Amino acid sequence: MTLPPPRVIAIDGAASSGKSTLARGLARRLALPYINTGLMYRALTAAALATEVSVEDEPSLIGLMQGLRFSLDDSDPRSLAVQGWPLASLVTLDVEANVSAVARHGGVRTLMRSVQRRLGEEFGAVMEGRDIGSVVFSDAPVKIYLEADPGARAQRRSAERTEVDAPGNAADGVGEALHLRDRRDAVTNPHAPADGAVVIDTTDLDAEQTLVAALAVVAARARELVP
Repeated sequence: MTLPPPRVIAIDGAASSGKSTLARGLARRLALPYINTGLMYRALTAAALATEVSVEDEPSLIGLMQGLRFSLDDSDPRSLAVQGWPLASLVTLDVEANVSAVARHGGVRTLMRSVQRRLGEEFGAVMEGRDIGSVVFSDAPVKIYLEADPGARAQRRSAERTEVDAPGNAADGVGEALHLRDRRDAVTNPHAPADGAVVIDTTDLDAEQTLVAALAVVAARARELVP
């Protein structure tokens, strides 16, 4: 018996290419939960830093991961919540500098992907991350890959830091930190679209223009997901 495709839209792409803004906007427009999988890795990184667990110690990281609780909140759209970890604590430069090291461990990624798959299958989702369309939901009916030039991405990352008012996140150094993050991430997840993904270059697009382009993709690929 052939199972129906999951009610999941997979949004992949490099850091600060616009994944979060697009995924949140799509989720609200399509009445689906919004799941930012990057927050899951950031939560584990923050937990490791808080408990002085080495980001190279995979067994200990897996132990910490098993103690984290991921759920959906009651916001609009419903979004990923990490018990005990407010957003501002997950977007510091310390977390940014270490999250790639945490994410490269195979055992950690296996556990994360299991949680991500469960949430998507249970609730449906617009899910964003670095390997959603290629691994976690390779069977998603809609896969979108965002790209943008480095300058545009650095400007967006600086604006993100200002929005959450996270301590220790001065605009200086954001571009350099993003470049280093790209290099570290590429070791685990090469910057390439998943098979069947539609590529949208957001360098010269604002949030609304990107959303319009993505909605056209959804309408063409999975009309049943459009209310």
